[in-house]
Amino acid sequence: MQNARPLPAYLIQRYQGWKATGFAENKAWYRRLADEGQRPRAMIVSCCDSRVHVTSIFGADQGEFFIHRNVANLVPPYAPDGDHHGTSAAVEYAVTALKVAHVIVLGHSNCGGVQGCHDMCTGHAPELEDKSSFVGRWMDILRPGFERVRDIEDDAERTTALEKESVVVSLENLMSFPFVRDAVENETLSLHGAWHDIGEGRLEFYEHETQEFVPV
Repeated sequence: MQNARPLPAYLIQRYQGWKATGFAENKAWYRRLADEGQRPRAMIVSCCDSRVHVTSIFGADQGEFFIHRNVANLVPPYAPDGDHHGTSAAVEYAVTALKVAHVIVLGHSNCGGVQGCHDMCTGHAPELEDKSSFVGRWMDILRPGFERVRDIEDDAERTTALEKESVVVSLENLMSFPFVRDAVENETLSLHGAWHDIGEGRLEFYEHETQEFVPV
């Protein structure tokens, strides 16, 4: 491709540093990962926001998590329509091929995607309403969540509540996948929701019985 260029110099330098230290000191581990394949215990659906560092939050090593990242950590409803579905494909592979025991949806504070949905639903982002907007059509997934929080008067509280709704909506949509529902009912898979406050380092988990987020 004519538009492709070499990697930025700073990334090449960092790679060379890792190859000389982190990789060189753990060659046997990396070869084992390569030879035996991956056996992750959990799939994590998180936002592609660069501030959300999933492996650091949970202290995970290579091979421990199957991670899928997208805008606002959303899982769409089950839709076998022959179209392109990256998130649905990742969920299918994790559950049916990798046989993960847990699927965790991780939301976070100050999410730009969620803010975009909030602005779109309140009429402040007409550009996202355009059919050509990939972000807008993706954030349509969260519209049911906005309907549940729209009566909150304070803007900041409403946005935070919508961030948590991105987790709840995704958990609801996960259960629309037949293979997910079957695995949950057979008790070979459990679903979990969490929300991370970036500035405070706080983690809250979704309690299904009370339908509330509880600090860890």
